[in-house]
Amino acid sequence: MSLSQKTSESAVMRDERLDAVMEAIEAYLARHPEAADSAEGIARWWLSAGGLDASVDEVRVALLRLIERGVVDWRHLPDGRRIYGAAKRPSAGRSH
Repeated sequence: MSLSQKTSESAVMRDERLDAVMEAIEAYLARHPEAADSAEGIARWWLSAGGLDASVDEVRVALLRLIERGVVDWRHLPDGRRIYGAAKRPSAGRSH
């Protein structure tokens, strides 16, 4: 197997892993729509409780992608920590 094939396979595995982390976060938020936590808390409590062992770095990348998709939002706490939770959907029929 060539180096480029190994690199390509590794990238596919990372993408599949990231997809699994994203899906687990989305599933958790579907069950707990008011939940909010830090990336560390999400890795430790949300995902590990569901049987998925993800690193904090993997969780952060997944959260960034979910933010880009409008699924997750974040806010800063007074102590500077960033907390993530489900993005609030605009109510139907409301105009701004």
